[in-house]
Amino acid sequence: MAEANDKNRVFNGGSEEPEPGEARQREGDVSSNTEEQGQSSSQAVPKEGGDGAGDKPMADAEGDSRPGRDREDEEEDTDSMDGSGLYSLTEEAERESEGGRRERAKEREGKRAARKRNRPGGGTTHHSSSSDDDEEEEDPEEDEEEDEQAMEAWLGAELRDLSRPTWRAVPSLRFREIGKSSQQFVRRVCGARSFVQRLELQGRLERHTGCVNTLHFNPSGTRLASGSDDLRVVIWDWARRRAELEFDSGHKSNVFQAKFLPHSGDSTLAMCARDGQIRVAELSATQRCKNTKRVAQHKGAAHKLALEPDSPCSFLSAGEDAVVFGIDLRLDRPANKLVVVKEGDKKVGLYTIFVNPANTHHFAVGGRDQYVRIYDQRKINENDNNGVLKKFCPSHLVSSESKTNITCLVYSHDGSELLASYNDEDIYLFDSSHSDGADYRRRYKGHRNNATVKGVNFYGPCSEFVVSGSDCGHIYLWDKVSARIVQFMEGDKGGVVNCLEPHPHLPGLATSGLDHDVKLWAPTAENPTGLKGLKEVMKKNKRERDEDSVRHGDQYDTQLLWFLMRHMRNRRPQRARREGAEGDTDESWSSPDSSDDEDGGPDHVQCMSS
Repeated sequence: MAEANDKNRVFNGGSEEPEPGEARQREGDVSSNTEEQGQSSSQAVPKEGGDGAGDKPMADAEGDSRPGRDREDEEEDTDSMDGSGLYSLTEEAERESEGGRRERAKEREGKRAARKRNRPGGGTTHHSSSSDDDEEEEDPEEDEEEDEQAMEAWLGAELRDLSRPTWRAVPSLRFREIGKSSQQFVRRVCGARSFVQRLELQGRLERHTGCVNTLHFNPSGTRLASGSDDLRVVIWDWARRRAELEFDSGHKSNVFQAKFLPHSGDSTLAMCARDGQIRVAELSATQRCKNTKRVAQHKGAAHKLALEPDSPCSFLSAGEDAVVFGIDLRLDRPANKLVVVKEGDKKVGLYTIFVNPANTHHFAVGGRDQYVRIYDQRKINENDNNGVLKKFCPSHLVSSESKTNITCLVYSHDGSELLASYNDEDIYLFDSSHSDGADYRRRYKGHRNNATVKGVNFYGPCSEFVVSGSDCGHIYLWDKVSARIVQFMEGDKGGVVNCLEPHPHLPGLATSGLDHDVKLWAPTAENPTGLKGLKEVMKKNKRERDEDSVRHGDQYDTQLLWFLMRHMRNRRPQRARREGAEGDTDESWSSPDSSDDEDGGPDHVQCMSS
């Protein structure tokens, strides 16, 4: 990555002025790339209205369309606090002209042609000298240069120009002082790119003794719940950096999620884990846990829960057994099997589920194949397209031989967009209103999602940014519209960041991963990030991904062997603990759809990818 102090960049109010025709050139690259992807597969999914990756204008277009706004943007923006000119991922590639690339390509072709002309012809001469052999060999420097250019092209593909900053510090503060637009001040600050570029580590919350797999703020943002491989859940007063409540979850294996139910007065916490159990904890106002109850049981690990935004007693769960449960705590038998997710006759194990916040009857799931599936709870008929309302998939992955999984998906704040993170692939943005089979609209790349079940999220009150962790231990934030990285932070020393939870009302977020602590981030840095080392890390992630795809089979065998060895080693002590235990002392609701087999889930495995 070029250094942030590049003197050749052109700045105006903290934003970069693109060279004439540069934006049009990149738009053309995106369109042509999408067309080539669609033609490469005989089973390519049809696109709605000709919409491809990066073709259709976004609903939340860059900039403000209010009268007079254009005249303000033309002035020098000294109040924006924005350093967007620093954040092009492909500065070197963009400075390189198209003509220069063509000249070098012609020069390489000329050298190859010259080598061919110098070779002995027709097979009549068999006593070529060593110098002739040297000429026939490929030049390693040329190969390296071609690889580097291919990497640069990959980094620069499907990107747009960053928009000019839409928030300016001094005018906004002045308006706030006189009471003008004061109600929108916090929302605009939280969505300002200049604040995202100033995020830095504020502190750590240390209490767990295992990997921290889940984080969730209560609706007011005053408390933070965390769950871990140590089977415990901690409720934090994060502002004071202290634990208010710590209790045993009742689970027998890694806790994957713990969420406050909305409008419950922070007294009800829903949890799921690798043991497949869905449990509910009842919390008291005196900082103690009254009890935990099992309300459903999957026959495999349960990775995610999906809350209904306005319901204090209803939520959904998804498991690796391909089952989606609807759970209503008001019923004697809370669990109701909504659907078994299938592709044809084959069950599809699930890693993630999310309810559309704008239409709570709709929910989306993802798991052990390449499809994002959307269901309508009112219209699930498994005899009709397996109950699926519609499904999305990037066109180039429809017939791909590589086995891609969806590790996490989330809806945007208004339910209009759907974000999906693919295992050892990229992150894709879909328009949830598009018809069945529509292609993606944006692609976010540079990170690595391989070692664990990685999370992804929107950041900002209007979903202005995309945030993800990575196997390289860094946290990435992309501008949603341009797909350019605007923030790049070192996260866990353990090497993997899995969980990212933005604060519901303030500019900041909490993250966790293989480290045993929770990290808090806030926009307090004096200067915006320089993205130092980003380009090298992105290239390293891409090369490792490509290398692993070549030896995918060997890697799978290694992981399977590691899992079996771990399983055999842990089986005996766990069996001894079960024989010596008196059994569950907490109350459990039964359900005809729930399994009563307590050993249905896998044994405790520390942070292993499913």
